[in-house]
Parts: sequence; C-alpha cells; structure tokens
Amino acid sequence: MSSSPGRAPLAPGFANGGVSHWYRAAGRPAPGPRLPGPCAADVCVVGAGYTGLWTAYYLKRARPDLRIVVLEREFAGFGASGRNGGWVLGEIAGSRERYAARHGRPAAIALQHAMFRAVDEVVRVAGAEGIDAGLVKGGVLHVARNAAQRARLAAMVDEARAWGWSDDDLVPLPAVERDERLRVEGATGAAWSPHAARAQPAALVRGLAAAVRRLGVRIHERTPVVRIDPRGPDGAAAAVTPFGTVTAEYVLRATEGFTAALPGHRRDWLPMNSSMIITTPLPARSWKAIGWERRELLGDMAHYYMYAQRTADDRIAFGGRGRPYRYGSRVDDGGRTEPSTIDALWTMLTGMLPAVADEGAVEHAWSGVLGVPRDWCATVVLDRASGLGHAGGYTGHGVATANLAGRTLRDLVLGDDTDLTALPWVDRRVRRWEPEPLRWLGVHAMYALYRAADARESSAPSGRTSGLARLADRITGH
Repeated sequence: MSSSPGRAPLAPGFANGGVSHWYRAAGRPAPGPRLPGPCAADVCVVGAGYTGLWTAYYLKRARPDLRIVVLEREFAGFGASGRNGGWVLGEIAGSRERYAARHGRPAAIALQHAMFRAVDEVVRVAGAEGIDAGLVKGGVLHVARNAAQRARLAAMVDEARAWGWSDDDLVPLPAVERDERLRVEGATGAAWSPHAARAQPAALVRGLAAAVRRLGVRIHERTPVVRIDPRGPDGAAAAVTPFGTVTAEYVLRATEGFTAALPGHRRDWLPMNSSMIITTPLPARSWKAIGWERRELLGDMAHYYMYAQRTADDRIAFGGRGRPYRYGSRVDDGGRTEPSTIDALWTMLTGMLPAVADEGAVEHAWSGVLGVPRDWCATVVLDRASGLGHAGGYTGHGVATANLAGRTLRDLVLGDDTDLTALPWVDRRVRRWEPEPLRWLGVHAMYALYRAADARESSAPSGRTSGLARLADRITGH
C-alpha cells in the first residue's frame, strides 16, 4: 500500500478509470460487431445500457416477431450501467410533488408503488434469465450523523407516510437495532426501507445484453449514432451512423448521461459526474467491527451525499459526486478520477467506518455521468407523429428506474393502454438547461453551497437545515 498524510492508501495494482472495477475480474468486454450497413427495423434503440436493453427485452418478449436493432457507441454497459454503485433502489427518480402538481397526488403515489415493484422485477428477471449479478435484497439504510441530518431523516419518514408509504415501507430504527445492522461512527439516527437490492451492476447489464441477444435482438457495438431523424416522407424514423442508417417505425433514445453529445440535445439533460472508490477485500475482524451482515445499501442524509454497498467479495464500494460537471456538457468517458476526489471519498468512508482505515486500501477509482433534467424528474416519452421516443433523466436512480422505463416504453410502442402508460412521468416535457456559462456556474455553485452547508451542520447543535443548502436548491431547482 502507498499513502501519505491526508492521502488515501492505494493498494498494489491500483487502477484509475478503465470504465470501472466491476469489469476488472472479467476484463473489459470486447465489443461486438458493428452495424454492417443500412438496414430496416421495426424498432431501433440507441444506447445499450439498462434503459435500451430492458426496452428491447420486454418488446421482444411481448412481440417475438418484431425486428429490433440496438446501436451502441462502445460496448453494452459502457456508460452508467456498468459504473454505478449497484443500487437497485425503489425510490422515485424525481420530485413526487412535481409529478403530483401536474397529474394529481394519486398518480404520484402510483409511480412510487410501481418503483417498489420494479426492484422485485429486476430480481425476478435476473433469476429467470440466469444472470448472476450478486443481487441481495437487503434494503437500504439511511443514516443521520448530526442534528440537522436527524431532523431531515424524521421529516423524510413523515413525508413518506403522507405519500402512501406504509409503516413497513420505511422503518425508523432505534439505536440498538441500527448498530446491530451497521455501526456507523457518529450515527444519530437511521431508517430502513426493504425496497432496495445490492447488485454487481456490470454483471447485471452484461447478463441482460446476453439475454436480449438470445431473444434474437441485434446489438451492434462500436456503432456511434451521429444523428436521429424524425419520420420522413417514407414513414420511417432514422438513426444515422458512419456505417449506415437504420430506419424504423420507432427510434428510441436511451443515452442518459451521454445525451448531450447528440446534435440538438446538448441542453436537454445535464451530464452530472459521480465518482467511486472500492476497497481491497476486508478481513473478518474488520467486518466484526462494522457489521453489515444483511448487505443493506448505505446512504446518508448529507446534502453532498454518499452511497455505498458491501460487495459479494467483501469489499466496500463507496461513491459521491467528486467533480460534478465539466464545462459545455463535456464527458470524460475514460472514467479517470482526480486524486483529490479519491482522497475525499476515502476520508468520508473512514470517517463513517473507521475500521476500514486499519485494514483497507483503495484498489480502484472511477467516474461516470448520469442524466439530470432541468426539473430533476425522470421522463418516458413517445411521439407517434415523429416516431421518436426516449427515457431517462434518472438523477442517479437509474438501476431500477430503467427497468420500469423499459416496460413503459414497451407498452407505449405497442399502443397498449396500461397502468404503466398512465404514470405521471409519461410524456412529461421540461425546459432545457441554460446556456453556458450559466449552466457551469449554477451547478458548481450548488455543490459548493452544499459542501459548505454540510460543514456548518456537522458542528451545529441546531436541527435546522443550513440556509446555504436552501439557497443551492433555489439556484438549480433541485
């Protein structure tokens, strides 16, 4: 191990970038065949991450006769689907108040319950398709570590009850039970929800890609889409690539954090950066001090929040925002992470779980982008007139949300009037992000304020949320 004061210890063979640790054991996948030339399909999906693959999977299951082509710039699972924290989380990707404002309170509650079921659906399909993704439905533990965070935790529980969550959907934990589950340094409160599962995200997306191929869907990798065209005089929409154009009745965009690279879409969704570290495997004596036997997901109530899981091979994967946004919606798709971010994540991790500092080191660090709409609410859209559709803007909740989106796009494409097509995120239209430099200034101001708010709250006896955090929310509409 190598380290210096204030620096994270790096394990021998430490890796930075290279997509993610999740691909390290099996190696970075060799991309499949490119699009061999122009072709026609019934449905063309742009992007082979969770959203695109779930959409293709459910469409082909429902209609085996459909000709479905999936186009991917790199390889299936290259983007957020192969880099995320493995949180199969049953929470709404967005604001229930905003969904309710347009469609009513019952519609927002219906979306929430659909998200609960999406967690079980991911687990079900993984089992049915023989996908070994280390799925464990241990739920999610939200931990507070100061008075302000504890007040927000209590408010979160009260608000959940008011929005249709039962006593069993979100359970405040007394200190004894909290510490029996997971001993977090300085914890002042905790609440647990059963509606979450841990996953090895790359194994999940690669297994899903294999299942889609078995069904007869064509996935063409190393095939960047440079333009998406609406329905023309011939009645077909089109996805244009350097190797030929795919024409189809419907072209569905499933590009999430990479959407800004497409012409005409630079300001649709902001590519928000998130970074992760993963430790070396920890010995049994460390786990005796930490707990975490039930493999819950772990999150906190800070504004500049973290997310973590105990992996199947007894590591801790720990994430946070790092450098949140690059000017002009640029994306560093190699995934390298700045040393200062690695050090900050290590400091957060060992501050919460001090036993890690005695035995662990950072073995891999990486970063990726997620899609953030201007109102921070996910959407599923299909325009029959143009033949174009899309889903995404998951704001970091994409592992389970993409499954629900894929099933919803299936029903929209097939013209079925179902409970899913009635959900309030369907055909939701939001305004675009501001042009630069306002976009860059707004995002960086937001996270600077959140960091400052967390610092103030950490030493304040008051249970009030810092005014700096409320200012940050107003700046960006979060």
